[in-house]
Order: sequence, then structure tokens, then C-alpha cells
Amino acid sequence: MNGKIEWFEQTSYEPYDRHQYKLEFDDDRSIVIDSYEELRAIWFEHIRNWNNVTVSVIDRKQKSSKGFG
Repeated sequence: MNGKIEWFEQTSYEPYDRHQYKLEFDDDRSIVIDSYEELRAIWFEHIRNWNNVTVSVIDRKQKSSKGFG
């Protein structure tokens, strides 16, 4: 090693779409959001000051890539 520390900040510039995000409110309401950026915008514009709101990360079901013979 040459003494320099090497790191990366981002692995890909492609959209990241492995998860959905579920906002759950204390009155049993919930909404599912498809992108992290949208979740962040909603959180910082509206929800961060509310009580008893949680975010759950939901794995998206991956599409099968079975080929045809």
C-alpha cells in the first residue's frame, strides 16, 4: 500500500430501487413510498415534527430472471 487511504462514496449512479418505504402513523394509517428521495422530501417537509410516525423498509420482490431454453 502506498499510504493513501482509498474509499468510494457511491457505487453506482443508476437509480436504487431495491426497497419501498412504509410510513406508519399512530392512528393505523400507512402509506407506501417507492423511492428514498421521495421519502426524505415528505419526512423533512411534513412529518419530522409529528409524534409516533415510523418508517419501515420493505424489500421489493425481485423479478425472476429465468431464461427460455
